[in-house]
Amino acid sequence: MAERASFFSRLAAKATPTREEVLESRWLKPFGQRIRHSELWRFTRRSVPRGVFAGLFIGIFLMIPGLQIVGAAFLSMPLRANVPIAAAMTFLSNPATTPFFLGASILVGNKLGFHADLATFSALYDRGAPFGDWMSWLLSDAAPAVISGLFIIALACALVGYGVSIVVWRWWVHRKWRRRTRHHLLHHRFSSGDL
Repeated sequence: MAERASFFSRLAAKATPTREEVLESRWLKPFGQRIRHSELWRFTRRSVPRGVFAGLFIGIFLMIPGLQIVGAAFLSMPLRANVPIAAAMTFLSNPATTPFFLGASILVGNKLGFHADLATFSALYDRGAPFGDWMSWLLSDAAPAVISGLFIIALACALVGYGVSIVVWRWWVHRKWRRRTRHHLLHHRFSSGDL
């Protein structure tokens, strides 16, 4: 179990940008002192789930890789969310998951009454269409379907992530307190000679 936890700790440390890296972003420079508040960088029971929410929502809704971390940092400020967690959660949408999110958003948008041709999307993806072809397809009638679908999927994933992170946080704190209490009892018994 400890090996698995250390693996995930190392993975999170590699994937999450440092505070200095985030603060050096040219997009965040105008918000200098506000983004530097320590409450945005602490791991608390309230800030971590908010960070998960902000990161998942922006990571899925804003499908532009360079702007996802900056967008998550922007959303973290009014939500008082943890910026490193928000930045790390944006990595859920990556080149492997983006086609699935886009395809699902088209289906959701079509269910809402908008029209986007999924066959055209598949053909563009399969042939590796240039950016201009994607933009002309998106600026047709596909844009409302994709945007509304992405919004609903991002909101649903962010709410689920928020709930799961609250449960995981409580489990982790309970486990930590149980270990601490057990250690304290054992230490007290050994020091008093009860065993």
